[in-house]
Amino acid sequence: FMSYCAAEATTMLWASSYLEGARGVSKDEAAAFGSLFFIGITAGRFLSGFISDKLGDNKMIRLGTSLALVGAALIAIGFVVIGLGCAPVYPCIIHSTPNNFGAENSQGIIGIQMASAYVGSTFMPPLFGLLANHISLKIMPVYIAFFFILLLIMISKTEKECGNGRKRTAQ
Repeated sequence: FMSYCAAEATTMLWASSYLEGARGVSKDEAAAFGSLFFIGITAGRFLSGFISDKLGDNKMIRLGTSLALVGAALIAIGFVVIGLGCAPVYPCIIHSTPNNFGAENSQGIIGIQMASAYVGSTFMPPLFGLLANHISLKIMPVYIAFFFILLLIMISKTEKECGNGRKRTAQ
């Protein structure tokens, strides 16, 4: 959750600044293009609702995160793609918690997930601002890609530890 929220919040908060400062786009165009992320995440949440039952939470998280990584690679047009990729991740992480950790542990685990989400969305965008100020706004694709890659690694670890959605041992 921390990784996902770090990437999502950084994209939300810094997209327009990135486009203006690193790509030389006018302020008006940067704001318009930056808003494409929100169109992507809205459309993606709508679409993922129809296919999540068929694919399952873990596949939706992987698919969404992979799509968001493609968006990070194509950052100029990729804000819609990043939004589409981000769309299923948050809801699927929450939805998969009982399957991954057992229904009896769900409340506690979701509390930890929410705390991690707040850490990611509160502290990682300002950290990016500090890095961008000292290095360059051009590092934004690498910064958000780092968090999406970290998310894929952690999802794989969760699947391995929890047995692809079936809780192996009580923790």
